[in-house]
Parts: sequence; structure tokens; C-alpha cells
Amino acid sequence: MTDVSSPEDVQGTDTRRPGPISRVVALFRNTWRNLTSMGTALVLLFLLALGAVPGALLPQRSLNASKVDEYLAQHPTIGPWLDKVQAFSVFSSFWFTSIYVLLFISLVGCLTPRMLEHVRSLRAVPVPAPRNLTRLPKHAEAIVPGEPDAVAEQMAKRLKGWRQTTRTLEDGTREISAEKGYLREFGNIVFHFSLLGLLVAIAFGKLFGYEGNVIVIADGGPGFCSASPAAFDSFRAGNVVDGTALHPSCLRVHDFDARYLPSGQATAFAANIDYQDGADLVSGTWRPYRLEVNHPLRIGGERIYLQGHGYAPTFTVTFPNGQTRTSTVQWKPENALTMLSSGVMRVDPPGGTYPDDRERRKHQIAIQGLFAPTAELDGKLLSSSFPAMNAPAVAIDIYRGDSGLDSGKPQSLFSLDPSLIEQKRLTKQARVNLKAGEQTKLDDGTVVKFDGAVPFINVQVSHDPAQVWVLVFALTMMAGLLVSLVVRRHRVWIRIVSAQPGTVNVELGGLARTDNSGWGDEFERLTARLVGGTEA
Repeated sequence: MTDVSSPEDVQGTDTRRPGPISRVVALFRNTWRNLTSMGTALVLLFLLALGAVPGALLPQRSLNASKVDEYLAQHPTIGPWLDKVQAFSVFSSFWFTSIYVLLFISLVGCLTPRMLEHVRSLRAVPVPAPRNLTRLPKHAEAIVPGEPDAVAEQMAKRLKGWRQTTRTLEDGTREISAEKGYLREFGNIVFHFSLLGLLVAIAFGKLFGYEGNVIVIADGGPGFCSASPAAFDSFRAGNVVDGTALHPSCLRVHDFDARYLPSGQATAFAANIDYQDGADLVSGTWRPYRLEVNHPLRIGGERIYLQGHGYAPTFTVTFPNGQTRTSTVQWKPENALTMLSSGVMRVDPPGGTYPDDRERRKHQIAIQGLFAPTAELDGKLLSSSFPAMNAPAVAIDIYRGDSGLDSGKPQSLFSLDPSLIEQKRLTKQARVNLKAGEQTKLDDGTVVKFDGAVPFINVQVSHDPAQVWVLVFALTMMAGLLVSLVVRRHRVWIRIVSAQPGTVNVELGGLARTDNSGWGDEFERLTARLVGGTEA
């Protein structure tokens, strides 16, 4: 009778299909292996660098929302598509964050087993010598006077700095196994863990940091106090910053000093300021400081930078009843080389000048035009020939009517609302060029006088609690990279066998585990030191 066996019995294997749980586990395991490979980490690092390119080339909404609006207006076709993929908010976009998080996970999964493997290799003893040392890339033989034990001990001493072990075989042969270059892998691990720490520090700084910009007028201007985000002209806060825990400080600007080449190129900027911090706010004490570019004022974990400067023209408006209003407002530099600036000023009549608010709004004064610190006229066209305030002048259009001050809508600091002019709510009264001290009179008796200008500075207040850690991890990254590039991993085996009475046969073999460049010369020097007893 024939015994018929199933295919499983014949082949000794189980051909049953894995269940759904097994397939899910296998999918997760393979995905994790691919994600935590060094190749994937390098690809993600490249994608992170590539993803940062749009953030450098395109205006970012967090830095300058008006520039983004201007770009969208100039590029009506591609602009909305870029906005949909968050190209104007690159560093907070979902795709950039996804790459960032995946890179973090990949580095953690890749480095953890490598670190454990490195710890195990540090605890392990050097491997025994191969049976045939002549097959190694580097090999040498010599006959040395002495006994095997004495020669082995002497050569072990000359291998200073090498991890080594000495073995005695059954036939009396002595073998020395030595290795060096473990710092190479250690430096490699330090580099990658520092990169991981750098990513964490940057993310922490983005979450808990904030940055604000404000313009502060010099020479008796109102100054600035960082009590809340509302005190800044623009404020960018981290995701977990609500603005209630800002470090309170105040500053005021005495004067601004700029030095220029004859061509108008600036060589140095500095502002003499006073500031208050902590207990100074209670006592009213002001402390002096000279604020310079790349030399910020550091107080309470904040850094106050001098970022830019410009000019704020001063106008005095005398209304028909003799009441006056004087105002100083910063204007925007249009030419960084000559500091030709443009801007607008809105002047509201003092209370009681007109019988009601409706009539008062009809007599608001709006001034819009150009300011030149060193005026140069080509006919009636005003330009500036130098950025220093040598001969200040303005070319202005003067409007009367509703300037939008009471509309409740936000108004541009540097231009009038064109719709107000189109709707005849603002009507042009005059177009004049004025030097400092000159004035013009409107048809209703209103006098507009240009008093001159004072400088202003653009101040940036930054708080980044992870700044020191970013520096630390950047330095350790460079140190780890340097170690991994300089240190080479080498192995040496020495076999000592008794020969003629009073002599031993010494056989050496060398292997470069990483870079073989220069190992030949080093092996020859090592052989001379071990066999001949001479220092290399």
C-alpha cells in the first residue's frame, strides 16, 4: 500500500498564506526599515534643503505680508497656485513640517542601533589573527633576538594608543591583536546626533520664540516699550507664545550716526540709546548703550538689533483759526543709496476748530510726497544726491478732506487710499517743493510748513530660548565631522614564533578598515618601530 503525503509533508514547509495581522506587521517592519536607513535620511535631508529654497526666493507672509500681497497682484496666474501649496509660508507649511518630522524619526531610528553597536564594539576585544597573514594587504616578517614572552611584552608596550590583547596558543606561539580608530565611528555618531539636536533646538526655538519689529524716532521721539505685541509694528510669535509673557523693557533714541563713502555707500551705523529693564522700570533709571549693527543689546533673554534707518519729516499745520498741529512720521526709503523716501502724513484739526465732527473730517489735511536728505532739483523734479541730511527738502501734494482717520479701517503708513481721491472725499489743494523752514498757504488760509526731519531706526526684538543650544550643536557637529574625517580605522596582528635559540620569527599583518590612503607608509613606520625598536 502506497503512502501518499501532502506537499507540505514532502517539502517540509508551510504554504498557508499569512493572516492580515501578519501582513500588517510585515508592512510596518519593512516601512520602518526603509525609513530608518541612512539612505532615506540623506534623501530627506536633501529634500529639506530643497524645500527651503522657495522660502529664500519668494516673500514670506510671516516676514512681510505686504510683499506677498504685492506678489499676488503682480502674478495673478501662478500666485494663487503658489499660495495654495503654502509657498508663502514655507517653514510652517504642512509639507515642510512633514519632511522635518520624517527626518527626525529617520535619524532617531538610524542612529540608535548604530550607537548600541558602537558600544558593543568598544567592549569587545580585538579579533584573533587570521591563519594566513600573508594574504592581508600589508605584511612583513623579521627575525628578532629574544625570547617569545619578552618580545611579545616589548611589542605590546610599543603599541601605545592601540586597543590590544595578547594570546598564547597551544604550541607556544604568541599573537597580539591590536586596533585603533574607534573615534572615527564615535565622531560619526556625534555628528548625526548633533544634527538631530540641531533640528530639535530649531523646532523648540520656533515654538517658544518670538520676533518683533518697530520703528523708533530719534531726537526726542516717543520711544518704545515692549509690553505687548500691540507695541510692535509687526510681531511674529511661536506657536505656543500668546504674547502675555514678553519681557518688559523700554528704549529711547538720542541720535543716529551714519558714516558714508563719497559714493553714498554706508560704512557704519550706530545709535545712542537709553534703555530700561527690570527694576529700572520701577525706579525710572535709564541706562545708556551704543547700539550698532551686529552688536545687539541683550536684556532678559531678548536681543535688540539695529536693522535699518531712515528719516521722519516734521510738518506743522496752522489752521485758519490759528490753532496748530505738529507731527513727525517716518517715511519709507525708496533708494537705499540716496535715502530718497516716500510717505504720507494725516493731520486732524484740533478739537473745537470746526462745529461738528462731519465738518472737521472735511478739513483734515493729508500730505503725500517725497523727502530728499540732500536735495537735488532737476526743474521741479526732486531727487537726492547723498544719504546724509545735508540739504533736506520735500516735494509734496497737499490734500484736504476725509483722510480716512475716522473710518475705522487700517490705513497704510506710507500711501493714501486711492479710493478716497477717486470719490472726491480728498481733493488736491497744492503741489509744492519745500526746503526746511519753508511753508505754503492754501486757499482757505491753512498754512503747511516743513520744519525739517529727524532720523529713525528700525529695531528688531528677538527671543530665541534655543539659541545657545543651536550654537552648541553646530559646534559639536563640526567637531564630530572633523574627527570622522581625520581618524582612520586600522588593525594590526603580530605573530611571534620561536626560531633558532635566542631568536624569534615575527610576522606582522595590517588591514585598513576604512580609508587605505597613507596606510602603507604608516604600516612601514609601525613595523620599523616594532621590529627595529626605532621611533618613527
